[in-house]
Parts: sequence; structure tokens; C-alpha cells
Amino acid sequence: MRRILVAIALGGIVATVLPGPGVVPGTPVAQVSTATQFVPAGATPRPCLWRIAAMAPRARLAQLLIVGVDPTGPAQALAAVRDAQVGGIFLGGEATEMLVDGRLAEVTSAAVLPLTVAVDDEGGRVQRLDRLDGDLPSARDMARTMTEGQVRGLARDRAGRMRARGITLDFAPVVDISAAPAPTVIGDRSFSDDPATATRYAGAFADGLRDGGMLPVLKHFPGHGHGSGDSHKTAVRTPALADLGGDLHPYRELPKAGPVAVMFGHLDVPGLTDGVPASLHAAAYRLLRDDLHFGGLTVTDDLGAMRAVSDRYDLPDAVLLALQAGADIPFWSSGARLAEVLDRLEAALRDGELAEGRVTEALERVLAAKSAC
Repeated sequence: MRRILVAIALGGIVATVLPGPGVVPGTPVAQVSTATQFVPAGATPRPCLWRIAAMAPRARLAQLLIVGVDPTGPAQALAAVRDAQVGGIFLGGEATEMLVDGRLAEVTSAAVLPLTVAVDDEGGRVQRLDRLDGDLPSARDMARTMTEGQVRGLARDRAGRMRARGITLDFAPVVDISAAPAPTVIGDRSFSDDPATATRYAGAFADGLRDGGMLPVLKHFPGHGHGSGDSHKTAVRTPALADLGGDLHPYRELPKAGPVAVMFGHLDVPGLTDGVPASLHAAAYRLLRDDLHFGGLTVTDDLGAMRAVSDRYDLPDAVLLALQAGADIPFWSSGARLAEVLDRLEAALRDGELAEGRVTEALERVLAAKSAC
């Protein structure tokens, strides 16, 4: 029996579906490939190891991070990319100056390795390009007023414009299952309170993002839709793991359709995480990897600005805990304290608090996803 590995080039980032532990390099940057590669059963090619071995420990750790930068100008981004050699930057807020007049190209050209450029452009209340490319409806409005084909086309057009501006990764679609009122934390960010409907429409949106050259990110694992509150403001508890079958449905089905990443929410799951946010707990990553057989990239929700984490953990410790638990990419939106975070991670790696194998495993996925080896 053969394993099928599908790689789709996304300019600066290439997503690879990996049903097992092995990784393969993607297609060259700026080329879109639909080629399917076949690897014999039991084969575990690890072509990124040569590049990892040549990297200094601090550079390895920096490549695992996505950090927020000032969207009004390139100074902070250049410091993070050129000096700290981070693997990715996040452009949040309403400012769009970094997306015009070649400012983003100045940053990407300073990167030692291909740079991931992320936004969270969901539509509705959470979108970043409406000032440049027009308004995008909320997920709930899409599902209520559009066909799946129309949603796919809308996402494809939006993704094409994002790629043209240099963006490679969209923290969307939301796959949370919710019927809560529109202005609540998930609310109209959810396509539907029916798992099958939410999965179909989120899948159409994800398909469109891939069609346009972007990597979709399913969020917020294992499911924020039935949580007790807003993780931006407080700790959130979900229903017990045994009652999350509907919430997990999109994560079981959507990776079958094509490359995706998964964002972990800061959610306490009774019977799974023992009062710790899922983003920082190894059992949550095992649920996705072992039970749902997901082999793609995992990224945390914002570790710096969301009180479900920041009220309990100092940022450098939260980033370390995320990596120890199984995250491939710790993310925080401010970009603050970057040197302090890297100091903490480097010391943990040197002292054995953070395992070399854990860093290598995550970095193999990240580099392969960027077609960097």
C-alpha cells in the first residue's frame, strides 16, 4: 500500500498533507503543482535534515515563530526577519500600508528562507483587506445566502488578490460549530450550527483559498463554538471531550480535500487537557495527530494578547509550553519580546527542557511547507 503526499505551491509557502511522520519538499516557489507523488509504505524521507543541521540553534527556533509586526511600515518587520530570522510575520489591524508600494517585498527579500506572511481574513467582523479589496461577508451570511460554489469562487478571488500582495497564509476559515448571536466571540464567524453544513461551507472557502494560492488554516481546534466564553478575555471551557463529536467533524473531513493547517484554541477541554489550554497541552495535539490522523502544520492562537493564556503564563513560557506540547508554530500578534522569547527557547534547548527532536520535527514540517529544502 502506498502513501499519497500532495504538495501545492503557495508562493512563499507550500502546504503538504502528511498522513504519517515523513515529509517531502514541495514544488519550487512561484509554481503551482498538482502533481501527486507516491512514496512506498514505510518510507520516511527527511530531506530537510541537511538544512536543519546547518542552522544555528537560535535560527532553528526563530524559523518556528510567526510574530505580529507593525502594518504601517517595514521597520519592525525588517528587524524580525533580517535580524532575528523569524519564519513568519502576521499583519493585523486595519492599516494596509505594508501591502502597497512594494513595502512587503522589501521585507520578504530580506529573509534568509522563504517568509510566511499571514493575515486573518475571515470576512465579516474579522477581515484585513476590505479597504483594499472590498468587504467580505461573514461566514454565517455566506452560508445563508450563497451556494458552496459561490463561496469557493469568492474565496478564490480574494486569495488571488492576497497572493498578488505577497500574503501566503490566511488564518481562516473558522470551522467552529455555533448558533450563538452574531456579536458573540464566534457567533457569525461560524458558518452554521450544523456540523455537516459548517464543514461543507468551510470546505468550499478552504478550496477557494487553495485555488487562489493560499494555505487555509482551520480554527479553533478542538472547537470554540460551544465554549463557555471568549478566550480573548478569560479562560474558556468546552463541553467534555466525549461531547465534541460534532465540533471535531470538520477536522476529520476537511484535510482529506487538500492541504490545510490547524490553529489550536486556548480552550480547556474536560477529560483531555486538565485545566490547561489545548494550545499548550500535549493531549490535544495527540488527539489531532493520532486520533484524527492529521499530518499538516499546527499553529497556536495568539499567545500574547488573549487572556485565556496571558493571565496565566508569561509569554516566553507560553511559547515554550506550546512547542513542548506539539505546536509547530507558536504565534503572537504583537511581535513584542521577541529576543526574550528566543533567549528562553535557546536556554531550554541547551538545557534539555525542550527536546531537539521536537524542534526538528516541527522545523521539518515548516521548512517542507515553505519548499525550503
